[in-house]
Formats: sequence, structure tokens, C-alpha cells
Amino acid sequence: MKSTQQFTAIIEPEGDGYLSLYPELDLASQGDNIEEARQNLIEALELFFETADPSEVKNRLHTNY
Repeated sequence: MKSTQQFTAIIEPEGDGYLSLYPELDLASQGDNIEEARQNLIEALELFFETADPSEVKNRLHTNY
């Protein structure tokens, strides 16, 4: 069975572009516009889960529970 996790994405202007962040995992990316920042953040999340050791995921996952 596949589990599902929901993450908060924060995208805000920074300089000439946009900064994007998943605060629960301390993952960040950027882009020239909002859509690019969003897509780059999604890619960063996918790459993180593909390459991170399960213990790294657990250590970085910040929950409000």
C-alpha cells in the first residue's frame, strides 16, 4: 500500500526571481517566475525521495504532531 504525505509549499519573491521552499523537509529551490519555482521545487522533492536514505528522510521531516 502506498502512503501519502502532504507538504506545504511556500513561494515568495526574492531579488529578480522567486524562492520556493518545503519547510517540512528544509528543501528549497528557485525560479525566474512562480511556475518555474514551483516546478523546480517539485523536482527537488522527487530527487530527494529518490536518493535520500530513509533515516535522512526521518531526520529531516518536521511535523507538527
